Amino acid sequence: MNQPGLQRTLLLICLLVTGGLLKAQNLTRHEFTVQQAIDYARKNNAQVKNALLSVQIQKQSNRGVTAAALPNISGTVGLTDYIDIPTSLIPGEIFGQPAGTYIPVKFGTKYNGSAGLQLQQVLFDGQVFVGLQARATSIDYQVKNAEITEETIKTNIYKIYYQLVVSKTQIDLLDANIDRLKKLEHDTKELYKNGFAEKLDLDKISVQITNLHTEKAKAQNNINIGYLGLKTLLGMPVKDSLILLDNISESQIKDDLTKDTAYQYSDRKDFQYLGLVKKLNEYNIKRYQLSYLPSLSLTGSYSKNAQRNQFDFGGGNWFTTSYIGVNLSVPIFSGFAKDAKVKQSRLELKQTENQIDQLRLSIDNDVEQAKINFSSAITTMTYQKKNMELAETVYSQTRKKFEIGTGSNTEITAAQTDLITAQTNYINALYSAIIARIDYLKAIGKI
Repeated sequence: MNQPGLQRTLLLICLLVTGGLLKAQNLTRHEFTVQQAIDYARKNNAQVKNALLSVQIQKQSNRGVTAAALPNISGTVGLTDYIDIPTSLIPGEIFGQPAGTYIPVKFGTKYNGSAGLQLQQVLFDGQVFVGLQARATSIDYQVKNAEITEETIKTNIYKIYYQLVVSKTQIDLLDANIDRLKKLEHDTKELYKNGFAEKLDLDKISVQITNLHTEKAKAQNNINIGYLGLKTLLGMPVKDSLILLDNISESQIKDDLTKDTAYQYSDRKDFQYLGLVKKLNEYNIKRYQLSYLPSLSLTGSYSKNAQRNQFDFGGGNWFTTSYIGVNLSVPIFSGFAKDAKVKQSRLELKQTENQIDQLRLSIDNDVEQAKINFSSAITTMTYQKKNMELAETVYSQTRKKFEIGTGSNTEITAAQTDLITAQTNYINALYSAIIARIDYLKAIGKI
């Protein structure tokens, strides 16, 4: 190779290597157990992040409630330049003029300056004090809302994560079936060469192999879509690599059904959430009831004032004005607005109590229905597992008969079809059992 050609080749290799390194740097590899996936979602899922931000927003809102009970101090500085000094009329009689006459006189100076501080302090206001009492509950309310959001995300992560884990078994079964058929195809070719099989037998096997490759491609496509969905749920960039580390077994699925199934309504976060809503409703009633009481506040002021004919405030006298006072505001009549607010709040409390009663019934129904579905799913999974094992035994025996010449290609094709059907039914039953298990754990508040 000549020198210019060698240089071009080396340059191309460098570019390819550099591009590969850059691509590798942009690709982040994640290896997650299901708990690690949940922890990642807590930090990166947009819904969870916004729910947690709502907690921070409520904390800042509570600071505003607290501020209403703290002293309010403000300062003022003012400077006035009277282009025309105000004129006042003085009765002329004071200066010996006829009655009914007035003498215009200008009072004041051209420049006036002032600086002062004002103080406002609530001494008693029922609505403010109730707001202070409700601060902790309002934070708990937002925290519980965030927990419900996290629980929903967590439930979906469990379902998708374990479905993807089970999908490995599905691919393994498809690969095993493809290997069996390829071995059968090889053996049938040998029989065909020796005149003990027909071309039709080979064609049937070839069709089955093609169908299995198609099923594997469809399964792999569903798995790829599942990974994209899981990444989106986690808040993970699609380009990142995700490896699932956990496995799930039939015994692990069954264990949750045999554990203590006792549950309490308070285990459910949505029940806890409604309890906080009820508590806030009660605070609301108390707040409007206390609005009938007078409010008491302290006020005070301290200021300095100066008047000058020349714009010179560096010296001279500054005159002090100060006062302190107490204001009592007594509500007398507000057009029945307060009464309407109290009654409205009581009705809202009654609505919440009705929702809590309905939720109790709903939880009982959810638990019983989830338990029935879970038990049925486990039974189906167990039967389908036995059926798949039986289909494998039938296929193995049919295969042996075919190899020694006592079985037909039709029999082994039928056995292979039955095995594939049994495997498909088992995978579907396993999927259903996983979903039923997660729904059951969520129903009893143990997710």
